[in-house]
Amino acid sequence: MRPDDWHLTEDVHEFLSRAGDFLRSRPALHTMHLTATEKHRVNGVSANPAETPVFGRLERDGEVHAGFYQRTPTGYLSLTSMAPDQADALAARLADLGRPVAGVSADHDASTAFAEAWQRRTGAEPVVTTRLHLYRLGTLTPQDPFPEGRGHLAGEQDREQVVRWCREFCVEVGEQYSIDLIDAGAWGDSRFGDRNFTFWQTPDGTPVSMAAATSIVGGMVRVDPVYTPAHLRGRGYAGAVTVEASRAALAAGAKDIVLFTDPGNPTSNALYQRLGYVRLTDFTVYEFPSAAPEAAA
Repeated sequence: MRPDDWHLTEDVHEFLSRAGDFLRSRPALHTMHLTATEKHRVNGVSANPAETPVFGRLERDGEVHAGFYQRTPTGYLSLTSMAPDQADALAARLADLGRPVAGVSADHDASTAFAEAWQRRTGAEPVVTTRLHLYRLGTLTPQDPFPEGRGHLAGEQDREQVVRWCREFCVEVGEQYSIDLIDAGAWGDSRFGDRNFTFWQTPDGTPVSMAAATSIVGGMVRVDPVYTPAHLRGRGYAGAVTVEASRAALAAGAKDIVLFTDPGNPTSNALYQRLGYVRLTDFTVYEFPSAAPEAAA
């Protein structure tokens, strides 16, 4: 595998023209890449060079074998699955180009392969910051008993509630970048700006839980996030709103419905399994805090 088999571009349309079929071939596993590229395709990219995303594909003999995107030129890489030699070729390509990499996110094997290759190339020592389980819906199985109430598709009149709960969610999970965008009023630039939100409401119309879902891309929808305020947990609301969001995705024609969970939260993992979600793979996120400036020069 040669480093120059990796082709980089800042043009999302060019990237999708070459790698779109590859991404759609495994929609559940490529959930992050499908939603990110679709958002850039629809909304365009920032005119600020510091915020311009980078897309890459591994292509040989006209066939794409792997891909990545980097939200900013100095940010984290999000990789598709790839073999160790493919990850090594990518690390070599980026190091040769002098491109900085803050970290990497992918399924565990691909992420680890790249982290080790990047360390060999640059001396940057990888540190695990996040581990995730990826689930895919099998047969939707609503909980029994179901809490009283009903689902409600959030509209413009619900924006204040949605924004407040998204911010609370980000504080809880430590997503400072998303908090900064929300606080700056840049809702459309946040990862929530393109989502469809569903509330679970009690019989008197009070919202008690929220689930968001991406639009369908390549037949895939990702439920993210699911949030219930702490004082309302343990009453079945998260399960109910996840069922409603999943039903809506199925009704819209989605073939693959996925979601991520924190492996350290046995309650949520058990809940989604009861609802019919099946664990597909594990993701690992590495950060490269010790990257030497000259290695990325």
